[in-house]
Amino acid sequence: MFNKKRYYYLIKIQYLGYRFHGWQKQPKLKTIHLMIDRTLNFILEGKQFKTLGSGRTDAMVSANESAFELFIYEKIEDEVAFLDLFNHNLPQDLRALAIEEVDAEFNIIQHSKIKEYVYLFTFGQKCHPFCAPLMTTILDDLDIEIMKEGAKLFEGLHNFKPYCFRATDKGLYLREVESCRLVENTLFTANFFPENTFTLIVKGKGFGRNQIRLMMGTLIKLGRGEVDLNYIESSLKPESTEVMDFIAPASGLILNSVEFE
Repeated sequence: MFNKKRYYYLIKIQYLGYRFHGWQKQPKLKTIHLMIDRTLNFILEGKQFKTLGSGRTDAMVSANESAFELFIYEKIEDEVAFLDLFNHNLPQDLRALAIEEVDAEFNIIQHSKIKEYVYLFTFGQKCHPFCAPLMTTILDDLDIEIMKEGAKLFEGLHNFKPYCFRATDKGLYLREVESCRLVENTLFTANFFPENTFTLIVKGKGFGRNQIRLMMGTLIKLGRGEVDLNYIESSLKPESTEVMDFIAPASGLILNSVEFE
C-alpha cells in the first residue's frame, strides 16, 4: 500500500449497556465495540478504518458519555452529515453525540482524561421492572447518612487493591479518587422511578477492574450495618490485605462523562 495520509477523529457516544456484554469484542457475543465497527463498516462501504475506545465498560454497564477514536485514510468532509448517517444506522440503544478531528499526537488511551462514574440505586421496595436497566434496587433498609460519610473516605490517594477484582501482586493500586460523594439523584429521572433514588458519583483519572462496584458494594454493607466506617478507613491503608467480597450489580453503573485534558 502507498503511504496514504491517515485522519484521526474523536467521536463521543452514549449507550444503554443492558443487552450488551461490555465494550470489548468477544467471540459470539454482542458488544458495544462490535456494533460500532459493524455500523462503520456499512456506512463507510468497506473502506479501511480502525477504532479504539477510551476504555472498557463491563457487561450491562451504560455510558451517558464515552468516546472512541476513529482512524481512517479518507477525510470526512461533512462531519454533521457523517454523524447523522452514523446515528441513522446504529441500533436504538447507541447514539453518537459529537465528532471532532484530532491530530496524530492524540492518543485516546494515553491522553490524560478524567472519568466520572455514577452508580444509581434505591432501597427498601420492589421497583417497576423498567428501572432494571439503569438502577439497582436494594430491598433491605439502608442508613443513607452513614453511607454518605463512608463515600467521602474514598477521596484522595489510597491503596485500592482491596477494591480491584482478582488483584495480583503486580498491579498498580495506588490511585487517586478526586471526588466521591453519595447524594440524592437529580441526574436521571423517569415517571416509573421510585420517589427516592440516590447516586454515588466518583471522579478520577483511572480505576481498577470493578473498583466502583466494589466500593458501592462496601457502602451497601455499611448501610446495612455489616461493616463500620473504621473498616473502610483500614481497608484503604497501604498494609491492608482485605479482599472485598460484594460487587454491586453492573446495571446500576453509568460512565457519566469522559473529559480529555
